[in-house]
Amino acid sequence: MKAAWDSWMGGLGRRLRRPPRLKGTPVAQAAPVPMKIGIALGGGFARGIAHVGALNFFEQNGIPIHCIAGVSAGSIVAAAYASGATCDEIARAGSSMRFTDVARWRIGRMGFAGSDRMERFLRNLLKCDCFEQMRIPLGVVATDVVTGEPLVFRDRGDVILPIRASCSYPGLFQPVRCGARLLVDGAISMEVPALLARLLGATHVISLHLPMLGATAMPTNMFHVVNRCFQILHSRTENTWRQHSDLVIEPDVCGMEWDAFDSAQQLIQAGAEAARLALPRIRAWIDSINCKDGPLVDACIPAKQLAPHSVSA
Repeated sequence: MKAAWDSWMGGLGRRLRRPPRLKGTPVAQAAPVPMKIGIALGGGFARGIAHVGALNFFEQNGIPIHCIAGVSAGSIVAAAYASGATCDEIARAGSSMRFTDVARWRIGRMGFAGSDRMERFLRNLLKCDCFEQMRIPLGVVATDVVTGEPLVFRDRGDVILPIRASCSYPGLFQPVRCGARLLVDGAISMEVPALLARLLGATHVISLHLPMLGATAMPTNMFHVVNRCFQILHSRTENTWRQHSDLVIEPDVCGMEWDAFDSAQQLIQAGAEAARLALPRIRAWIDSINCKDGPLVDACIPAKQLAPHSVSA
């Protein structure tokens, strides 16, 4: 009985010491989640230069980028940007780049070319070559050709091999070995790494997707046929990455071939134009976060519930 009395008195004492809440005083709200914009860059070989135009436009207009992820050609641009290379430096490298700068024709049972030369190209372009040294969080995706699963590289370790693996287009490039794994192009398992950008901490994911040649374009060689086949496959699965995107930007690069390095300036302009069209939407995010009424509503909504907004240049 005495124990029960002591317990009741102790509770009463705590209640008396608690300051009363005045009528009409609002209940404290949970701190809003800070907005973090993440960029997800898809593949496209030479057409990946368009990504630089979009990133440069964002910089010029004060759009903050908190993390970045890439597959295939997008992994090169993402890594260079995350390492601290300027958009002008990335653009110059892309404009002067040729196939033989990153590949050596070496026909074998696994592919037509090796990607050994890409290592020198990357070390000249990147300001650092480890994930933990990156200026902003970086993610790179490759595909395990045996299991078919995406293999994510992030946080720590060498970045060169993951990029080489992510760029190893099946048939053209020979797969890259990583321990016991055999890796190929990241876009095979994850066409645009929107989910990875989300996992890196982004509350708002901007996905840059580079459409392939239109369905009416007649293939003229083996690589066109393979490209078209992948385009068909990706069109069946694109909802997977779109549901993790808040905004999808699609530069007008449909008329560009996979090796259109000599059209670099046109590709950069296409990326910048697509970003320009998306700017009002992004500004609305930022204004909603900064307004006195509170944080943007969808900042905490699970990715699967987001309805992505698409912008095509």
